[in-house]
Amino acid sequence: MTSVSLELVCPHCGAINRVPQARLGDDPACGKCGQPVLPRSPVNLTCSTMDRFISRNQLPVLVDFWAPWCGPCRMFAPVFEEHSAQLASRVRFAKVNTEAEQALGAQHAIRSIPTLALFHQGREVGRVSGALSGPQLQAWLARHGV
Repeated sequence: MTSVSLELVCPHCGAINRVPQARLGDDPACGKCGQPVLPRSPVNLTCSTMDRFISRNQLPVLVDFWAPWCGPCRMFAPVFEEHSAQLASRVRFAKVNTEAEQALGAQHAIRSIPTLALFHQGREVGRVSGALSGPQLQAWLARHGV
């Protein structure tokens, strides 16, 4: 019997790790740096890390485009953080500060914040704008097969 392995990008060093799907819930460590490959909190992405992170992860990647001055973004942050911990083995959670990473906001045509974009192997497969409640986020993810 063979186990299906997924490629996952280490959020700390960027190394690609092959992790057996059956072991995703076992807090796998990066083979290069030893840090957790699936942290229980969102990963902060920058212009230099985003492309690799969304294209090389075989789990879906949910990106929260936000800004520190945005009230709805601050209101949504605990919901996003909580679901990041709960769903770490099913979807990668990441954040892009559009104030600091304006080029990423422009590249992904972010017109309002917060905006959530769901990527699968580098391709955007879903998008929603506005702060969501926990049940709304779960329902939205479920509609996208997560």
